[in-house]
Amino acid sequence: MARYRGPKNRIARRYGSNIFGRARNPLLHKPNPPGIHGARRRKKSDYGLQLLEKQKLKACFGMLAEKQLVSAFKKSAKQKGNTAQLFMEKLECRLDTVVYRLGFGRTIFAAQQLVSHGHILVDGKRVDRRSFQVQPGMRLSVQEKSRKNKAIIESMELHASKVPDYLELDKDAFTGTLTMIPEMHQIEAILPLPINIPVVCEFLAHKT
Repeated sequence: MARYRGPKNRIARRYGSNIFGRARNPLLHKPNPPGIHGARRRKKSDYGLQLLEKQKLKACFGMLAEKQLVSAFKKSAKQKGNTAQLFMEKLECRLDTVVYRLGFGRTIFAAQQLVSHGHILVDGKRVDRRSFQVQPGMRLSVQEKSRKNKAIIESMELHASKVPDYLELDKDAFTGTLTMIPEMHQIEAILPLPINIPVVCEFLAHKT
């Protein structure tokens, strides 16, 4: 599966937030948006605003591919219930996202790499598909041979106190569990940017 390899600091500056949680905050030395001295942008149309919200959402989940975002929305729209809630559940319960929330990876990109390279087990079995949907009760763990990885250890030390309420982390055992399906307000509270989710859903509904 393709992984985003484009400029990350530029995106962080565009949205005015260290959106990917990088150790060196890209806003410290260049706080302005990209462009000539962060030149003022023209007022966006309704379509432009919808597109911006969608792009922000994709960025929050590690520059998610358009195809994957649309797929998650389509599946949510076919289910009974609140489409926006179901949509966000699917994004938040992706394996790479849960690995990041547990702190196994310092950034969402590091978490994606851990999954793709087979460092993560789900209920004792290796899963290298980043879009795999984690269900409540599933136990995620770091492979035994990967537990001495300095980057993983440092990341867990840094994130141990930031694990969301719907996850349980056993730092000593390098394991974590999704205890419940996260609610919309819980997900929104930990996103690095405020996003108008209904606007994104409206945009994707017209597109599909």
